[in-house]
Order: sequence, then C-alpha cells, then structure tokens
Amino acid sequence: MNVFEAVKQSVTTRQAAEFYGFRVNRAGMIACPFHNDRTPSMKVDKRFHCFGCGADGDAVDFVSRLFELPSKEAAMKLADDFGIAYDRNGKPSIVAKIREPTAKQKFEAEEKLCFRVLSDYFHKLRAWEKDYAPKQPEDEWHPLFTEALQRRDYIEYLLDTMLYGTLEDRKALVAEQRNEVMKLERRFADSRQRGNSRPIRTDTAR
Repeated sequence: MNVFEAVKQSVTTRQAAEFYGFRVNRAGMIACPFHNDRTPSMKVDKRFHCFGCGADGDAVDFVSRLFELPSKEAAMKLADDFGIAYDRNGKPSIVAKIREPTAKQKFEAEEKLCFRVLSDYFHKLRAWEKDYAPKQPEDEWHPLFTEALQRRDYIEYLLDTMLYGTLEDRKALVAEQRNEVMKLERRFADSRQRGNSRPIRTDTAR
C-alpha cells in the first residue's frame, strides 16, 4: 500500500497530536495550533475538527498544516516517526506496528509542552500586572497582581533558558518544572470549565 493508505490506516489525529507534544484533555480537545486559541476548541480523534476556525481533516492534513509540509511529505514524516512500513512503488506491503517514541522524541515533546505552558503563563502574568494594578495607593493588592510581581521575572528567566540554554540546562529545567507545568495546566483548565477569567490559585510562589 502507498504511504497515504498506510498512514491513514495506522495513525489517528489524536495519536499524531499527542506524539507532537499536544496534551489532549478528557473531552478529546486540544488548543488549536492553527489560530490564536485561548481555550481548547479542536476535537481530535480519528480526524480533527476545530470549532473555532473550522480547520478539519485527518492525521496527514494535521501534520501538513502543523509543519507546513506538502501532503506527501507530511505522510512520509508520519510514517517515519511512527515506524510505519509502506511500499514506495505502491505495491501491497505489511504495515509495521507503531513504535514507541524514542527518548529524544519524548524529550522534544515534553520540552515543547513545557515552553508552551510557561509562555502562556508569562503572558497571563504580564496581563495581570496591568489589569489588577491598584488604582490608588491605599487600595489592597489583588492576589493576581501580587502573583505577577512575584513570578514574572522568574518565568521569564525559565523561558530564556529554554530558548538559549544548553541541552543539559534545558533537560534539567524540563524535569524540574514537570510538576509545575501539570499544575498550571490543571489550574487554567479548571478556570475555563468554571467560565471564570480569574484562575483558581495554586501554590506557585517561590
């Protein structure tokens, strides 16, 4: 079978999304990578569909748009990353079982998730510092304003390390921040479920 047939029979969009670093919530939703999606609006299963921008397709379409590749190159990337055998001449072949991601691929996916979550948090901190600043000197400080002052510089330092640090520094940072990233994801997910712009506070102070 050709590469398109082999990939479409073997890989769902959800598997592809998880492999490339997206965290799928219990409802099967992710934040759409194809528009500025503040809340998860893309459903990923065998296919994908975004209820925000209307993006729709299968795993090949997802990877094609995600990495800006032609369809055939996207299918070949999926085949390579998932260890899927196919006949380059279009003749029938035995499809191999999907292989487990390598240690390098797992780290790259976790690093991407860590950077995305911390980057989102950093932008929230900057917004909170502006939106919740006291209007008068005697005003009581809003908890989110206090959090922004306490955390902004540290999160910026983490992001700089992820952008410019050595591989060893980045590996250490990702491992150290693993629990923090999970807490932040739950925190903002809980806030979205409650329809409240003010996130639930967690123990994030250092």
